[in-house]
Amino acid sequence: MKKQTIVALAFSISALSFAQKKELKAAEKAIKNNNYSEAKAALKQAEAMLSSMDEKSKSKYYYVVGQALYANGSGSNQDITKALESLDKVTGSYKDEVAELRQNMVNSLINKGNEAYEKKDFSTSSKYFEYAYRASTKDTTFLYYAAATAVNVQEYDRALKLYEELKDLGYTGIEKQYFAINKETNKEEILDKNTRDIYVKSGSHISPGERLTDSKKAEIVKNIALIYVSEGNDEKALAAMKDARQENPEDVNLLLSEANVHFKMGNKEEFKRLLEKATEMDPGNAELQYNLGVISAESEDMEAAKKYYNKAIELDPSYVNAYINLSAMILAKEKPIIEEMNGLGSSKEDDKRYDELREERQSIYKESVPYLQKALEIDANNLNAAQTLMNIYSILGETAKYKALKDKVDAIEAGN
Repeated sequence: MKKQTIVALAFSISALSFAQKKELKAAEKAIKNNNYSEAKAALKQAEAMLSSMDEKSKSKYYYVVGQALYANGSGSNQDITKALESLDKVTGSYKDEVAELRQNMVNSLINKGNEAYEKKDFSTSSKYFEYAYRASTKDTTFLYYAAATAVNVQEYDRALKLYEELKDLGYTGIEKQYFAINKETNKEEILDKNTRDIYVKSGSHISPGERLTDSKKAEIVKNIALIYVSEGNDEKALAAMKDARQENPEDVNLLLSEANVHFKMGNKEEFKRLLEKATEMDPGNAELQYNLGVISAESEDMEAAKKYYNKAIELDPSYVNAYINLSAMILAKEKPIIEEMNGLGSSKEDDKRYDELREERQSIYKESVPYLQKALEIDANNLNAAQTLMNIYSILGETAKYKALKDKVDAIEAGN
């Protein structure tokens, strides 16, 4: 009796194994015929026998599930997520097949991501780029693309999650670029190393070289911080900046990012302090000097503002906004003069004082003219500078110059 029981049990296991193989083969056949619904149905039946499968059969099952859900690129986003989860469960056997499937998925997902990006469908593009990374986590560039495109459509919660993941991974985005000059166009071209070497050898390209791209760490940390700022989570924003600066104390871009966070939070004194520190690190940066001028002017420290604006011009003589802001500082001095003029009476003493104030006012206008002229010399279509200078010429009674500027202002406005 005992012997019969053993034989019956062996027969049962054999039948179960046969059923497992039958359902998996049916699923594989359906996949080859692109009949993914039929494949899923067969796999559903095989799933009931999963607990009794050996490791090799389980690996095959999870691999075939991945194929069926991915559906050669036609699977939904939810199906792709489940397909990747299934492939992650493959151990031992079928690893080569999984690697090939993953690569096919990556290629397809990147193409779809690029197509969506070109159509400016950044939300869809971002999701495809993320799936590409999940399919092949060795290349974190796809995760970076996913985060950056999510920001484009203000999907900040999702972008923050992706950026935080990049930060935890220590992603920098630094890559080695290979380049050479195309002799025909005389322009630099970035190529893969083998192609570049072939072109140089053939003589079509010259001056080969290589370089490392800039790190994207500052951008990532800045975006994390700005998202936190937009959510009102200023403490996390500043913590993100400070952590990054501790790792990269000489990175002026990180310092500027932290300064910008303080500016958005209204911490103008800290913003100014950090900008001053940045100028020590990058003394030749005209934009830093200009921004210090702006913040000094807002703080009503006009002497400091003038110094910074002039320093910006010294570093970059074409910095048009520095000229315009210097002229605005000068013209701001007319306000108390106009208020006093408007408050005068009609006595002889008042008339005398009025004439004195009018002379002071005209001196202010004349002092501002060279800055506005220079601004227009640099940027002929600067409407703000043209209108201001036109009005000054009108007040000064310089009719010919006023008419010339009036024609220019009309032309600029018509062009806009």
